Amino acid sequence: MKKIQAIRGMNDILPEDSALWQYLEGVIQQTLAGFSYREIRFPIMEKTELFKRSIGEVTDIVEKEMYTFLDRNEESLTLRPEGTASCVRACEENGLLYNQTQRLWYMGPMFRYEKPQKGRYRQFHQVGIETYGVAGPDIDAELLLLSYELFKKLGLTHCVELQINSLGSDVARSEFRQALVTYLQSHKDALDEDSRRRLDTNPLRILDSKSEATQRLLDAGPSLSDYLDEESRQHFAEFTQLLDACGVPYTINNRLVRGLDYYNRTAFEWVTDKLGAQSAVCAGGRYDNLVAQLGGKATPAVGFAIGLERLLLLLQGEGSVPSLGTVDVYLAAVGNVQAQALSLSSEVRRALPNLKVFMHCGGGSFKNQLKKADKSGASIALILGENEAVAGTVTVKYLREEKPQLTLPQGELVEVLAEINN
Repeated sequence: MKKIQAIRGMNDILPEDSALWQYLEGVIQQTLAGFSYREIRFPIMEKTELFKRSIGEVTDIVEKEMYTFLDRNEESLTLRPEGTASCVRACEENGLLYNQTQRLWYMGPMFRYEKPQKGRYRQFHQVGIETYGVAGPDIDAELLLLSYELFKKLGLTHCVELQINSLGSDVARSEFRQALVTYLQSHKDALDEDSRRRLDTNPLRILDSKSEATQRLLDAGPSLSDYLDEESRQHFAEFTQLLDACGVPYTINNRLVRGLDYYNRTAFEWVTDKLGAQSAVCAGGRYDNLVAQLGGKATPAVGFAIGLERLLLLLQGEGSVPSLGTVDVYLAAVGNVQAQALSLSSEVRRALPNLKVFMHCGGGSFKNQLKKADKSGASIALILGENEAVAGTVTVKYLREEKPQLTLPQGELVEVLAEINN
């Protein structure tokens, strides 16, 4: 019988990798808690109309990449390709937005039908940060300060660069879009194939084309900065002043745009040259019109998302990761001592909840159990044989240090382990 394998582009996270995932998620959660952001959780599946109305029907995501199907009631449902629209829907539906401010985060899988490659998968994971109810540039700056602090904690500031831009108001962007299309239509033959396709659907995305010929063509074309409204210019100027005051380094990239229709004003990306074509590890911006676009009252909003797979690749290659051993203490239970071993291991876990205790199950010789203890990465082996069980003692053997083993009463074990753990 043929074995069933995982869907292409949807990967298992194996035990030897999960410790690094947990470390990264822990650093992220700790950083977010330090900024007083609260977690929100919502379903991985939504009505398809939510994404069509928010992302835009003529975007690559909606046209080509969404996992969409009809359920048994003939209703069109979609696995979420991004989190912002779902977050807005959840907040609006549950009354969290009107006349309120919110600082929220979420973490979990997203789904897009793309060609799988390093750092880009069909099921991928993001942490998203979304803020609502604050119109000024101070919240934009706080988000970038938050992301900068996260990169510092992970030891990655040397290999990421913050790029920022202003997309202006909807009116300003629409005027620029028309000027850009007019200009590029007259040079259509010089565009790369992907840009020619986008010219009729999402022309602003041509600005971040990877084609050198297209970029040279854009050099002589209209610039988004020339079309910005005065209010957006002032917002962006104050935003950069705040970044300067916080010591967050950045580069202004006048061609930086976002791939989704709902963005306005502030746009930003943290990029790296360490991951090949997948250069962005964190991206976001302001989306003041999305809540109204989805049926709510106009609400200023700004947020960003980090791709966890890309961040993990960067962390493994460039970051600073502490030792992530899964076992601190290995309890070898030799002979008919399982009841006492279970009781002793439980006592240690209750008294020292931060200690990772592995109790050997399934029997086996003393020599074999010690081999497994050493292979586990534990720093200490506790040996409980039938003689120790009768005497009420336990033997402590150091596996990573040149120290003599000692045998002590079981009642003193917690105190000794506490001293070692400190």
